[in-house]
Order: sequence, then structure tokens, then C-alpha cells
Amino acid sequence: MLRHQLAHLVTPHSHEAMDKVDSAMETSREGMRTLWLSLGILGLTTVIQAVIVAFSGSVALLGDTIHNAADALTAVPLGIAFVLGRRAANRRYTYGYGRAEDLAGIVIVLTITASSALAAYEAVDRLLHPHDITRLWAVALAAVVGFIGNEWVARHRITTGRRIGSAALVADGLHARTDGFTSLAVLLGVGGVAIGWRWADPAVGLLITAAILMVLKDAAREVYRRLMDSVDPALVDAAEQALHDVDGVLGIGQVRMRWIGHALRAEADIVVDPCLTVVQAHSLAVAAEHALIHAVPRLTAATVHTDHTSHGGDPHAALAHHVDAG
Repeated sequence: MLRHQLAHLVTPHSHEAMDKVDSAMETSREGMRTLWLSLGILGLTTVIQAVIVAFSGSVALLGDTIHNAADALTAVPLGIAFVLGRRAANRRYTYGYGRAEDLAGIVIVLTITASSALAAYEAVDRLLHPHDITRLWAVALAAVVGFIGNEWVARHRITTGRRIGSAALVADGLHARTDGFTSLAVLLGVGGVAIGWRWADPAVGLLITAAILMVLKDAAREVYRRLMDSVDPALVDAAEQALHDVDGVLGIGQVRMRWIGHALRAEADIVVDPCLTVVQAHSLAVAAEHALIHAVPRLTAATVHTDHTSHGGDPHAALAHHVDAG
């Protein structure tokens, strides 16, 4: 009898769990569309700039082109991560493959680092070995093209990344946005060369390198936080408030969250009346799980532990209930 009552409590939640799975898969497809659109736009921008670099000799534009190419290529590791993230969990990877996105973030940081080093090398070499620049009008046009391409990609990546909860995609979008402004900085080099300052072009190349390093710092921080299981404290506040609002919850213990790809998982300890039966405690845990999943954006799985004392009590007497919606 008890087994049937417990099954009845769990069964109504199964269709909502499937909805969460479908939603997660849809966001992955949305992320893939964003990545491939970004790759196409930045690829086209890079080709246009590379052609102009070839017959103008502008090292500032070369640095911008290198960075745009690196930014376009970051779509590859992110694309692989999104594809891997769709794979189902198994006995070896019991939480699935969502962490592949964090590995992609590391690859992106390394790519930005390499592009900044190459841009810096070319700029310093040109300062030591000056070279004339031709077709300044074409270099200026390429700078504008670079800005337009990067700003479009930045807005699309940031919007999509925040919507689906992808830190790597948001970091990549911020990277593209800075690229847009560094593209406009090439115009400063064009202006300087136009009035006879040959050093202006490589100097701007060094400024572009500095801008890339600033993006590198921000991207590295985002990836580091994700690898260290950092979450926005506001999400924890929302979870605690949701648990407090559940009838029958007498107190809140630890609330822990972590990102796996662009989905959140949570664990929470709640204090309940020690006189509750197993079925009643189970029902309360189910209500707490529902409250968490509905209150916290992108939370797809929650484990709620019930106990009769705020000090943890006997760990063997605590009841743990878990619904995996992701």
C-alpha cells in the first residue's frame, strides 16, 4: 500500500520533467543556430579584412583580422560542447555531458590568449621595422565592416547566452563586442598615417592587443567561476525564499547549486515536524521540489533532504527525495 501511495505522489510530476528535458534540448538547438550564424558573419568579415590587409600592409587591421578570425573559430569548441551536452547520462557520466561547455570555455580563453600574443608580436615588429601603408580608404572601410559584423554577433550571442544560461556564450559575445570597438580603433591608425605618423598604425595595433587582454580577463573570470561551481547569490536567495513559503517547512538548512552546462541542479535541506509519517514527509519534499523548480530559472533538477532537527540529526534517519527533470 505504501509503495502505491509513494508512486502516486511521484507520477504527476513525470510530464513536467519531460517538458524540462525538451526545453533544455531546444535551448541547445538555439545555441547551435547562434554559433553557426556567428561563424558565418565573422568568417565573412575576416575574409574581407584579410584581403584588404594583403594589399594595404596595415598591422592594426592585421591585428583586428587575427582577433576576428579567432573569435569566429571559437564557435567550433562551443558547437562541439552543445552537441555533447545533448547526450544522455550514463553509468560513467552520471550527470551527463553538460560540463563539456565549461571545457569549451577553457579553449576559448586559450584562443583569445594566442590571438593577443600574435597581434602584439606583429605590432611590435612593425614599430621596430616601419612599413608604409597604402589604400587608407580601404583600411577605413574594413574597420567599419569589422565593427558592424562584431556588434551584430555580440548582440545575438549575449541575448541567446543569457536566455539559455550559457556563460561561455555570453563571454564569447562580450569578446565580440570589444572586437567591434577595436575595429573602430583602426580608424585612429588610418588618421595618424594620413597626417604622416607612420608609428600610428602599429601603436593602434598595440592598443587592440590591450583591449583583447581586457576581454581575456573577463572571459577567464567567467570560466573560472563556472568551473568552481559559482552561482549568482540571488538564485540561492530565491531558492531559500521558495522553500520558506512551502507549508510544513519549519526551517532551512544548506542550499547548494551548481551549473552543468546551461542547466542548474540543486540540493536543499529542510526541517519538518518529527511526527510526520514517511508518506507525509515525502509529500512535503515533493512540494519543496516543485517550489524550487518553479522559483529558480533554469533549475532542472533538485534533491530535497528532510530532517526533524535544524542541526542535521541522525543522517541515517533523514529522508532524501529526488526528482531529475534534466
